[in-house]
Amino acid sequence: MKRRDLLAAAAATVAAPWVHAQSGAWPTRGPIRLICQYPPGGLVDTVARLLAPHLSQALSQTVVVENRAGAGGLIGTEYASRQPADGYTLLVSHASVHIYATATRRSMPFDPVNDFTHMGMLVEAPMLLLVRAQSQYQTLAQYVNAAKSKPVRYGTSGIGSANHLYGELLKIEGQANEHDHVPYQGSAPAMQDLLGGQIDSVFDPVTTNVNQLKAGSLRALAISTPNRLPALPNIPTFAELGYNSLTGSQWLGLSAPKGLPTPIAQRITALIPELLAKPDVMARLEEVQTLPRRTPVVGDEFVKLMQSQINTWTAVAKRAKVEVIV
Repeated sequence: MKRRDLLAAAAATVAAPWVHAQSGAWPTRGPIRLICQYPPGGLVDTVARLLAPHLSQALSQTVVVENRAGAGGLIGTEYASRQPADGYTLLVSHASVHIYATATRRSMPFDPVNDFTHMGMLVEAPMLLLVRAQSQYQTLAQYVNAAKSKPVRYGTSGIGSANHLYGELLKIEGQANEHDHVPYQGSAPAMQDLLGGQIDSVFDPVTTNVNQLKAGSLRALAISTPNRLPALPNIPTFAELGYNSLTGSQWLGLSAPKGLPTPIAQRITALIPELLAKPDVMARLEEVQTLPRRTPVVGDEFVKLMQSQINTWTAVAKRAKVEVIV
């Protein structure tokens, strides 16, 4: 065989996987890894393990959940961003990393928008302002008014977290200058101190607190959803109490490294509504009140929403003078 024929054959061999992907033949092998940037047992891990078998069935390939926890989700997210864009590494992306860490950190080890192919939002976890059932604060108005004249201490999962930014935004909007932040290494120790009376409140997602709310050990003064949740109808929204800017959530999405071939991205994007509509998935998500949007946010719409939220919360972080220096 002539040299140019050998070179042509070699080039064809190298290009074959890319052409295969472009033609829509993916996936031709397994496993497909679904990266979870938090430890087993949490919301991200729960959602990943709920979706993995259905994604595996839809693609006729094994899908395995791979936990790469650490640094508030940055380690697993950065790892995913550096993998080949071949459709065999996916990421359960998280607003805590792509939005709130981006808004508060002086530097990031990746570009939260441009270093990924973002395919769509999976679910949203609204934020609650929680107090003990025995707390003197019965309403948000009482709580904010108190924080204008005396220290009212709220706990969060750490400096620069979504919980922290919500607390600082309430401080600004309510002119509650004595609303004091107490950071913890995670939500669990903050909740322990709340129940023990060492702090006055906790900002935390609804997901991990549904059972305690129903049992009566906690009371929620407000929730960050646009409208009241049917399952928790007695909890008013921040918006209806005059704090529209505190409407929002921590979302989970489905992403991949940047450069994912368009046919693969389109195929996965099209699967998102189908995966979320599975009866066992819906039942589990309803248990923890972490639900998909009624109209799925996918593709370019998801990317635009992400960029808009980065801009919004970066402005909040600057107003509140919250910056994480690393």
